[in-house]
Amino acid sequence: MARTRRPLGLVCHGPGALRSTRASNGLPLVAGKSVTGFSNLEEAAIEPTDVLPFLVEDMLRNNGGNYSRKEKWQPYAISDGDLITGQNPASSEAVANALLDRLGIKGQTQKLVTSRLGALE
Repeated sequence: MARTRRPLGLVCHGPGALRSTRASNGLPLVAGKSVTGFSNLEEAAIEPTDVLPFLVEDMLRNNGGNYSRKEKWQPYAISDGDLITGQNPASSEAVANALLDRLGIKGQTQKLVTSRLGALE
């Protein structure tokens, strides 16, 4: 993403993949970037957090990300340059739309879903 200048969209626990990813300057890739991901509140609502290797919200904050969130289970996505993150599964459509916009493909989400799944009712 950083070197290729290609956008990257991550939803829910997906931003956890950036835990050890570094930018060319050696800092965490999320340092100084506006990001979101599965919140500690959402995590605590579904399972004991002490069994997880790390919490996405904590990792993003600890790596210097400017983490923000909405209420539990609400759709929320943030774009910061080529990095697009979504808080939870309900944010998938918002992340997909932001990614398509970044790629210069506007208003295509509905067409893509319809073509893959058939007509939506």
